[in-house]
Amino acid sequence: MTGTAGAGPDAAIPGAAFDTVILAGGSAARMGGADKPGIAVGRTAMLVLVAQAAAAAGTTRLIVVGPPRAGAVGDALAELGAVVVREEPPGGGPVPALRRGLAETTAAWSLVLAADLPFLRGALLADLLARGRAAAAAGAVLTDDDGRPQWLAGGWQTGALRVALAAYPGNSLRGLLGPLAPVLVRAAAAGSGPPQWLDCDSPADVAAARRLVGPAE
Repeated sequence: MTGTAGAGPDAAIPGAAFDTVILAGGSAARMGGADKPGIAVGRTAMLVLVAQAAAAAGTTRLIVVGPPRAGAVGDALAELGAVVVREEPPGGGPVPALRRGLAETTAAWSLVLAADLPFLRGALLADLLARGRAAAAAGAVLTDDDGRPQWLAGGWQTGALRVALAAYPGNSLRGLLGPLAPVLVRAAAAGSGPPQWLDCDSPADVAAARRLVGPAE
């Protein structure tokens, strides 16, 4: 099932409570070992932008899985009330990180997000959750413009994730989440704004995202 998510202003949208798990660890090999989530697009670190989008959507709890971060990033996460935890082993990959993050959740639904999605907005995240609930599905996942699922941009029934994790021996998010058959949601075009599914896996991606934003003031 595929739908198109509307693109409205950031605002908490009423509905059932949900938590948010942001995966912000990993080795960032393609970034030369740099702290990828801490890289700024515009004037703000990507991790903080993702956390702000979850807060705008109305998250109850905000869980960041990754190393503690000092300075402006750590201060911004603290202001948002984020709980920061580490996966075991540290840098073990997205599936252990998701398992660790879910251990901190209490709501029936959870957003699962990458920390390198600088253009996510709260209205889209709330819409993903609403579509998953309306379809009585295990979850709903954002797609890119070609319809490919973005597994780290989705809203899920927390219980369904826990059951899947308990039975899954691998470390592939697609292998874990694909069998849950989520609703696939393509973000509606937001004027001339950047695509909300755009992630930054390499220095070239970061440079492209910065060009879309324009020079930082």
